[in-house]
Amino acid sequence: MRIADFHVTPIAISDPPLLNAAGLHAPYALRVIVEVVSDDNIYGVSELPGGADVLADLESVRHLVVGRDPFRLNAIARDIEAHFGSATSGDWQPMRTTIHSRRAARAFGAVEVACLDLIGKAVGRPVCDLLGGKVRDRVPFSAYLFYKYEGAGGELGFAIDPKATDWAAARQAAALTPDGIVAQAQAMCREFGFKSLKLKGGVFAPQIEVDTIFALREAFGPHTPLRLDPNAVWSVETAIRYGKQMEGALEYLEDPTRGQEGMAQVAKAVNIPLATNMCTTSFEDLPGSVRLGSEHIILSDHHFWGGLRASVELARICRTFGRGLSMHSNSHVGISLRAMAHLAAAVPNLTYACDTHYPWQCEEVIVGGRLQFDDGDLVVGDAPGLGVELDRAMLARLHENYVKCGLTERDDEAEMQKVQPGWKFMETRW
Repeated sequence: MRIADFHVTPIAISDPPLLNAAGLHAPYALRVIVEVVSDDNIYGVSELPGGADVLADLESVRHLVVGRDPFRLNAIARDIEAHFGSATSGDWQPMRTTIHSRRAARAFGAVEVACLDLIGKAVGRPVCDLLGGKVRDRVPFSAYLFYKYEGAGGELGFAIDPKATDWAAARQAAALTPDGIVAQAQAMCREFGFKSLKLKGGVFAPQIEVDTIFALREAFGPHTPLRLDPNAVWSVETAIRYGKQMEGALEYLEDPTRGQEGMAQVAKAVNIPLATNMCTTSFEDLPGSVRLGSEHIILSDHHFWGGLRASVELARICRTFGRGLSMHSNSHVGISLRAMAHLAAAVPNLTYACDTHYPWQCEEVIVGGRLQFDDGDLVVGDAPGLGVELDRAMLARLHENYVKCGLTERDDEAEMQKVQPGWKFMETRW
């Protein structure tokens, strides 16, 4: 079997005006759909965050993918690493610099997931079996809560549908107060059955976000795990001060401050597990993580750690050094969600419900439409590959969205300035 073709299709999916430490989500989120097609006409797919730089990187490795044996992923990885390593340095050294290694990890991860989907379809086995086999049939996910302005994103922009009810109404409603977030959480949990709650913070003054956590605790009771993610815009002193207020209330506090050194200081002073998707985000970061004790839980992301097999390696390292493990998310469609589920199904020590933005999106590029959560879980199943097929008509429509919307990168600061002129991102805001 050989890879005969390689397709890269940028898409734009509706995204509500969600607030975060970097600013505001645009009406569209950018994703890229990757296909590898074998010489016997079997195809595999993957999905990754979009943008002009991502498209350029993927197109630049096309010649390293077409004609290759999809089973020989190590050789493809080596050549992609060499490609990015030599882009500026002349002489390749494995993972020579952080910026190039991360570009290589992102590009190879997309190719690898598509190849594993292809292989799974060819041999009639689910991707999780190619990673060692299932240790769980159901993967739990967490409700992902956002402070937000009114609007549902996409063509609707900031418009409101007065006929919407329950989650559809909550998805478009403003949520700028603790009570608004509680209402959002209640609607999301009724719709999807989630059993844990995560609040995206770093938006308002810390006390408001702490008050929101306690409002959620009051509404949902002491047995619902709660998480808060200030996206590292708190100082060490602020993180310690407000972290101490939340001792006993949080399952974990995610990236309250910036950098491994700062996180380690907070970890020593506050009796709450710290999680990260910002200070430890690559294999190069792991020695510092272990030396400093910067976090208790790593939120993996196969899009950035180099794919599914690399994420299995990360899980083993986490087990060796006593780290908990879960998964980070960004605005995505069902291909990424299925890949996350297959990875989670094959990792024994994934002990926390995974993040997902999926409830915030409404379009889908897979046949059968939106994936359904069952009591907060995604059932993995035994379908070959990732268990998805592309809806070609929807793929074309969402690609047209990409062309029409004119976005070529995510820029939350620029989007925020449309609402609050002069607003600037600050690495440390409080």
